[in-house]
Amino acid sequence: MLTAGSSTNSPLTLRYQPGSATRPRWWGELLAGVALFAVYLLIEAKPLPSRELRALDSGAAILWLERALHLDFELPMNQWLAGQGWLRTLANYEYAVTYIASALILLVWVYLRHPGHYRQVRNSFAWLNLLALLCFWLFPVAPPRMLPGAGFADTVRLGHTVGSWGSPLVENANQLAAMPSLHVGWALWVSVVLARISGGRAVQALSAVHVLVTLAVILATGNHYWLDAAGAVVVVAAGVMIADVARRETDRIPASDAFFLHVETPDAPQHVGGLIMLDTSRAGTPPTHEVARAAITAKLAERPEFRKRLGPPTRWRRWRWVEHADIDWSWHVPVFDLSRDGRPGGMGALHRLVAELAGQQLPRDRPLWRFCVVNGVEEDVAAVVSLVHHSVADGIGTINLMLDLFSSPDLTSALGEVKRPGPLRQLAGGVLGIAQLATDSRPQTRLPVSDSPAREFGTLKLDLEWMRRLARRHGVRVTDLLLAGTAAALRRVAKGPLPEKLLVSVPLMAAEQRAGMAGNVTAAVMVEVPMGDMAETDRLAAIAKASTRLRTGTRAIASRFVQHTVANLMPPVFHAWFARTVYGGRFFNGTASNMPGASWQVTFAGYPLITAFPIIPIAPGTPFVVGVLGWYGSFSMSVATDPAFVDDAEAFVKEFRKVLDEVA
Repeated sequence: MLTAGSSTNSPLTLRYQPGSATRPRWWGELLAGVALFAVYLLIEAKPLPSRELRALDSGAAILWLERALHLDFELPMNQWLAGQGWLRTLANYEYAVTYIASALILLVWVYLRHPGHYRQVRNSFAWLNLLALLCFWLFPVAPPRMLPGAGFADTVRLGHTVGSWGSPLVENANQLAAMPSLHVGWALWVSVVLARISGGRAVQALSAVHVLVTLAVILATGNHYWLDAAGAVVVVAAGVMIADVARRETDRIPASDAFFLHVETPDAPQHVGGLIMLDTSRAGTPPTHEVARAAITAKLAERPEFRKRLGPPTRWRRWRWVEHADIDWSWHVPVFDLSRDGRPGGMGALHRLVAELAGQQLPRDRPLWRFCVVNGVEEDVAAVVSLVHHSVADGIGTINLMLDLFSSPDLTSALGEVKRPGPLRQLAGGVLGIAQLATDSRPQTRLPVSDSPAREFGTLKLDLEWMRRLARRHGVRVTDLLLAGTAAALRRVAKGPLPEKLLVSVPLMAAEQRAGMAGNVTAAVMVEVPMGDMAETDRLAAIAKASTRLRTGTRAIASRFVQHTVANLMPPVFHAWFARTVYGGRFFNGTASNMPGASWQVTFAGYPLITAFPIIPIAPGTPFVVGVLGWYGSFSMSVATDPAFVDDAEAFVKEFRKVLDEVA
């Protein structure tokens, strides 16, 4: 993971290059396949009431309609095939094997030979299957061979076909899924994809023959009605169209970014940022609105984050970015003066201002950022409060945006190499991580929160090297010290009784290549923090043991996969429900983040940066967040609390420092 003082050469916020044809990671595609199969298993495990009775009634109704139209030609085909011996067996194996083989071969071929088309092809396949599974759940249909008295022979059972429906190998498969026919659907989808990306005339002709043969086989084996094949045409067309529309929306907000739009509430604004301290001693005058505006204006052409706002959403269409022509500079770049009676207002006044700004939602009718200039903090010290909505960037992304604004290299250029597991280990870790996330514990109790966006805010600056030495002395990590200090300080200043354990969300970097803006490339892992009465060294040791899950990577891989890949397949209305269900006080009690910062000198319009403190949003239903930036060799920590839980952030900071002194 990336924390204060750690390093990596991996790009953190890679930007999309038009025409690029990068393949997604193969192990992620396998996990997506596992997730799709899990949906099938879920539907099979949670059927609607009276499924078998409704399926038989639906099958009988379809057969009646076909007979009324005088288009019921399945029965004579079935009766003829039933007496054909080896041909019957061959048809059974065609039914069982070729539609799966052709679809998988096509996906692999497109992945290897046409990576620029792969995501759209993959998405169309996922959508047609999700639509079909929805039909199976809502509208179960028994195949002709299962209708009592209809006269159809079960050719699979007659031929004892290994691996086909009805054989012992797949006896528990859903046999009440006739409408639509996925056999025809998959075969037709293969043919459509080949036609769209020029698979060659011979290959396309062979694929068309496969569709016709599959159609004949599903009818002759008694497994489908011809209307099931018509239903397959509908789901294939719908899946392809949905994938096409999604691809055309080039400014669509990815699910991992839209997540924070869905979970945001008036009481829990979801913007991240930094409190940047500036040295004004050399300049002689404080920074002005004009200086800040000029710096941002110079970056407008290359930073769409500053000139785009949210487009109007719908329940079924994802959020997207649209150009915003008229920037309200007076709102985006306000200037505050904290001095009173000619004297600086001090850090207390600055903290109160940050708490107020952090508690205000960014209006969605304009670009989601503010760059607030603050003068009169201390003698020869000014500040900038930089805020960006979490849907635009996460913590690291926000730092890189800020560094770019200051014409400084981003973090990527100065950080070393991070070892990553290979593809097989990532695949295995992702599967294990999904199981771990599903079985992880939940908070013992909800902590008190107020029904308002009121915040308390405080900061603490320590020597980072001193923190590292302290961590090494106890055989732990700096993040463990952060968690231990937070737990002990909360015990001393929080209101009301505390549970024996808190679940703290710790964001980790998942530096993946992705299209779009700075975006979110983090994943959260929950750590159990003991809150009982014990020596602080014992608490630290227990936390160090519990935090080993931060370094296994399995939960982070799985969390990122669910947030980035699975969520992208969800319609917005379902994604919104999912986000609000899994994020917040029901799943964790608070947040602790440890991020790297710049180790080189950075200036803003000639004003040297002294340090920077993170501004991290409080998650809905939780009352605290603690964040650290490793900046210029400093352990620069900030804390934001809900007054219903901790009404004095300065007291928290003092106790945090005392705890470290006790441990030292």
